[in-house]
Amino acid sequence: MLPVDDVQASDIADELLVQAPQIGYLTISNALQWRLQYSRVIEQAGRIEGIQRLT
Repeated sequence: MLPVDDVQASDIADELLVQAPQIGYLTISNALQWRLQYSRVIEQAGRIEGIQRLT
């Protein structure tokens, strides 16, 4: 479930057929990646100018 349209998905599939990834690499979901990025920002709220903690 990639956040891409049909053309981009086809391009990715074509590339994978030509150059397959090595076995053993792990990835995380886009949703998890966004949550991790937001949690890092939230941790810095109040410590870095321009990032405010809202309660």
